[in-house]
Parts: sequence; C-alpha cells; structure tokens
Amino acid sequence: MNDFFQRLKQRKLVQWALAYVAAAFALLQGIDIIAQQFGWPDGVRRGITLAMVVGFFVVLVLAWYHGERGAQRVTGTELLILALLLSLGGAFLWRYTAVSQPKTAFVPVASSSPLASSVRAIPEKSVAVLPLVNQGGDKDEQYFSDGLSEDLITALSQFAGLKVIGRNSSFQFRDSKDDSKTIGAKLGVAHLLEGSVRRAADAVRVSAELVNASDGSTLWSQHYDRPYKDLFKLQDDITTAVADALKAKLLNASDAATQSDRPPSGDLAAYNAFLQGQFYNQRNTEGDYRKAIEFFQTAIRLDPGYARAYAALAGAEIFLTDYSSGTQAQEGFAAARIAVDKALTLDPNLAAAHGARGLLLIFADIDLAGAEAELKQAVKLAPNDLNLRASLAEVHASLGHPEAAIEPIRQTLAADPRSDGWYALLANDLMALGRLDEAERVTQEQMSLQTSAGAQARLSSIEVLRGDAAAALEKAEQVPPGKSHDFALANARQIGNDAAAADAALKTLIDKYGQTDPYLIARCYALRKDPDGMFDLLDRAWVERDSNITILYYDPFLLRYKDDPRFAALCKKMGLPTPAELAAAPKT
Repeated sequence: MNDFFQRLKQRKLVQWALAYVAAAFALLQGIDIIAQQFGWPDGVRRGITLAMVVGFFVVLVLAWYHGERGAQRVTGTELLILALLLSLGGAFLWRYTAVSQPKTAFVPVASSSPLASSVRAIPEKSVAVLPLVNQGGDKDEQYFSDGLSEDLITALSQFAGLKVIGRNSSFQFRDSKDDSKTIGAKLGVAHLLEGSVRRAADAVRVSAELVNASDGSTLWSQHYDRPYKDLFKLQDDITTAVADALKAKLLNASDAATQSDRPPSGDLAAYNAFLQGQFYNQRNTEGDYRKAIEFFQTAIRLDPGYARAYAALAGAEIFLTDYSSGTQAQEGFAAARIAVDKALTLDPNLAAAHGARGLLLIFADIDLAGAEAELKQAVKLAPNDLNLRASLAEVHASLGHPEAAIEPIRQTLAADPRSDGWYALLANDLMALGRLDEAERVTQEQMSLQTSAGAQARLSSIEVLRGDAAAALEKAEQVPPGKSHDFALANARQIGNDAAAADAALKTLIDKYGQTDPYLIARCYALRKDPDGMFDLLDRAWVERDSNITILYYDPFLLRYKDDPRFAALCKKMGLPTPAELAAAPKT
C-alpha cells in the first residue's frame, strides 16, 4: 500500500488532478455566464460538463504515463488549454449527435419573460398565419381578408402536433417591416403563411405562400382564382396544401370534434355577415360589440341553423355587459342564455357554444363548478383553442387552485406569445401564490408589448403586497386617470402613514363606484384591516352577483382573511370549497 502511494507521489497524480479540477471549475463558471447571455440550450452545457468529466480521467492517464517517462512538469496554463480543448470537443460532439434528433431551433428569451424558465424551443412543425393582405383597395373589405386568415388559423389548429400561433399575436405583424427571421423568432415558429386576397364581384383571388422563417425560402406557394361560390372549397384546398407541406395530420382524439365557423347550409351571405361580426367583435369596445351583435343577428336571420353564429352572439352579449349594470346587464345575460341554448341544440359538439355557456355560468350565475364542467367539455372538443384553455385554467384558480393555472397559461403564452391578456392572467395567479418577483417580471413583459392601465396598477399592487407604501404610491400615480388609477391610488394610501389621505381616497371610491363595484371596494377595506367592512361588502357583492367576486380565491388582498369564519361562510354561499376543505383535499 505504501508503495502504491509512493508511486502516486512520484507521478504527481494528486497535483495534476487538483490543477485540472481548479482549471475546469473556473472554465465552467465562465461558460455558464456566456451561455446565459446568449441563450445556449441546456444540452450544450450538459455536453461541456460531460466532456470535462471525461477529460478528468484522460488527464489522470496522461499524468501517470507522464510521471513514468519523467517528462517536464505540465503547467497550469497547459492544463487550462487542455480543459478548453476538451470542452470544445464536447460541444462539437453534442452538436454532431444532435443532427440525428428532430429539427428544433432555439431562441434566447429575455430573463423577464414568463417563458424564461427554459429556453424556448421552436418545433419544426410550427406556423403563424400572418393576416392576408386585402388587395381589393376597399378598407371596408378588411373583414373578409381577416376572416379568411382566421379560418386558416382555426383549421390548422386542428392538426395533431402542429403548433399554430394565435390570432392576437400573428395579427400584430400586419404590414410589418420585419423580415421573416425576426417575425419567426418573435412568434416562436419555424414557418410563416402569408399572402393576399382580392374579392371582385363573383370571384375571389388568393395568393398564398408558406415560408421558412429562418431564411425566407419558399416551401410552397399557390395562386388561386375561384368563383366566390367555391369559397369554402378554396379554404379547404389551402389548408390541406399547407398541412401536407408541414406533414401534419388531423387530430384523431376520440373526444375532439371538427370545429368550423361556417354555416352548415353553406349560405355564403350568412357566412359573410358572420365574418363582419367577428371583425367588430375583436375590437373589444362597447360600440363594436353592438355592431358585432347586429351582424351575428343578420347571419342567424339568413341561416336559422347557424349554430356558430348563435354562439358568437352569446359571447358578444356577455362581453357587452361589462359596459352596463343592473337591469340592463341582466337583459344582456338573458339574451346570451337564449343564444347559447339555441347553439347547443343545433350542435351539441360545438366547442364555442360550451365555452359561451361556461362564461355565462361565471359572470351571470357565479357558478364556478358548473363553468368548470362546461369548459372541460369545450376543451375536449377543441383541445387547441387558446381562449378555452385559458378560461378553464382561470376557473381552476377561482376554485382555489391558482397553482393549477400557471402551466396552462404558460402553454397558452407559448402559442400566443404577444397577447398581453395572457400575461395579465399569469401575473395574477403568481401574485396569489406570493411569487411577487415573478409577477413583476411577467407584468413588465406585458408592458413591453402594450402599456395598459391595468398592468401599471398591478405593479402598484405588487408593492402594496410587499408593504412598500412609497413605491406603491409612486406607481399608482403613474397609472392614467380612470378607474384603475382611482383604485390603485386608494389601495396604496391604505398602507401609508397618512390616515387622512387614506380616508379621503376610500371616500372617493365609495362616491364614484359604490353602486357598481362593491367587491373592489371590499379589497380596500381589507388593506385598512377592517374585516367587518370588508365582509359586509363581499356579502353585498355576492347578492348583487358582482362578477369580480369570482377572483376571491386568488385575490391576495382578501386571502389574508381566509381563516376568518366569515370567509368560509361566503365560500359555502358561492358553492366553493372552504379553505379547510382545500387544505384537506389530496394534492394532484
């Protein structure tokens, strides 16, 4: 044994090993910094680390024979060079072996992104349908080219294994000056479908091109001149050609059902009215919702069997209630209920109709368990519908499981990465879980896409939850004038040291919003540490069916009172599990 250790000493094996470990460790630290800056895939880092491990044993072998032959001592610099060469060799080995894997591009993601927990991979089977250019010269015909673009998104979304970017993100590149590589990177896709539409009299001309986003090369292109009466056949031909080019196959899940915006009768006039309704529905203003309702009603009048138009009508009526209250809102919900019932009678497998009923159960009835059942059915029928998936995730949060909403919303963001609404949902769920730093990063990411009063107010709320009154007030004052500003300012005042200012801010809320927003004012009472006032307003919010009460279980302002017996009593009234029941339930 002594002889063995003497031989190790003669060959300086320990010195070699220690020197190599020190050099390799220093090198790995530098590589890690570079990898984070440039968004290297995890596989590269693993490959380099593996090469370092293999290199350690190589060095020991070299050291043994080096000592035996009595060669000159190897310096630390030589060891560092050896470690570097081994690491580069490992990286090359990783790259070489990756050739046989499925093609996947990697895009660095900003550290503030909610997708930054891992490098965002771009699958080869991925496509964004950019809005087809309206070449008719008539701006009033924009709805038609947009409608055909949306139809392609809907149709392609029903192919298995094909990532299709949502409308909200892809339509942001209308008239974009960015090249295909930049657009593909921003949307996280390998392919872009672009083209133009011209409708004149009884003819439709469509040019479509499938482009490789990385280099702008054309994979497929076609020019179509068809009679207007063959519009649906034209849409099907384009969808099939694109799917064939991407080697995609239709979903074959037993629960999925083909979803279509077209009238079953094939009535093109009804379809045209539907497209006009959808065009205004996407604008999300009170006046546009009213226009959308008129066009959906026209589509139904032209084709009384048009289930999709009934479902769209129901959705527009529901969203229009955001601009009303009391009797007027109830009339809107009643109209929506009639429309959704008719849609489901005509087509029980229409995902949009189940989704609309789910929204009714949330906003009109505050029946979250019922809404969950409807939205689950909707997602089964249309598993790739982003709105339905996100709505179901938020119902899970409303039922006391905000943690269950995180991953579905992240998945929705991956398929619709430039839609600021998904960031808002994700940030709210993170706040409920106390993950304030993540919520702040997500909100900043949202604001990099579109600055909104809601996002700015959320930044103030995050500071309120941190207990930083000065920062909360500063950010509240940056919110543009309006409802979001008033509530952000009042909430920030409640945690400060100026009692008079806090009282005045609360009075402003009561004077301006006391008749319409009892739930939001209850949050202010929670911050004042006045649970009596808070629970009085929450009871009123329930009686008046204030739809804001649906966020009770992921509202961090109110969750601080979840151990109060009155919180459990309110949950019972709402048909929700109590905090004790949630705590006792098995984790899934």
